[in-house]
Amino acid sequence: MRGATVVMTIAGSDSGGGAGIEADIKTIAAMGLHGTCAITSVTSQNTTGVLSVFDLPPEVVASQVDAVCTDMTIEWAKSGMLSSSGIVSIVAGMVRKYGLRLIVDPVMAAEAGGDLLQKDAIRALKEELLPISHVVTPNINEAMALSGMTITTVEEAKQAARVIARTGVKVVIITGGHLDASDVIYEAKEDRFTVIPGKFVKGGTHGSGCTYASALTCCLAQGMTIVEAASKAKDFVVRAIIGSQKVGKGAGPVNPLAGICRDAAAYEE
Repeated sequence: MRGATVVMTIAGSDSGGGAGIEADIKTIAAMGLHGTCAITSVTSQNTTGVLSVFDLPPEVVASQVDAVCTDMTIEWAKSGMLSSSGIVSIVAGMVRKYGLRLIVDPVMAAEAGGDLLQKDAIRALKEELLPISHVVTPNINEAMALSGMTITTVEEAKQAARVIARTGVKVVIITGGHLDASDVIYEAKEDRFTVIPGKFVKGGTHGSGCTYASALTCCLAQGMTIVEAASKAKDFVVRAIIGSQKVGKGAGPVNPLAGICRDAAAYEE
């Protein structure tokens, strides 16, 4: 039996199935890897917004990571909703303990509305987690919160990426879904920028950030360079948006399985 490549997602649960752990596991499976998880928070959430949030005790989050990492070989992981400073701190400890190469999706709000990150957690994220992380993937709004800058152009996104990189994170990718659909990659050690252009497509976008970070993690775990991984992850998300389906009254979720469903349909008689 051939061993599978295993990655981990450390994030919150979305009861509506569109984002968080649910989107992550679907994405990881669609890319042919084995997904494991440590749930940080349980949200009562649907396509119209977040009704309530229950944070798991930090020691429970740590126990989940311990359980997986003491049994399976994991090099790459991604984090999503880390709503409190206590959870951020415990995740940072787990990253150091197991030498994880972490992709941070700095989730701050739900697509349909509702804050998912407490104010003190932003400080902990910048001071404790980003310095030991491999990549951070903020959207424009998240990048403005992390950098303290206003971003209205690609050039301003580049400036903000440099500011965020001062935390110590190796790579900053500012995704452009709230700007002009271009993603800005900044590799701090090389002081190098790469801009991946894009275009807006029609479809549901709830869970697009989670899906992108998960796809990026899978690509890096398969040995791709950061630019190759970012390009493939962007393409994956575009297909997931185009293939989204209406499931509720509000913001439609992406469909990470759209590509698999399309390929399967080609073999139907």
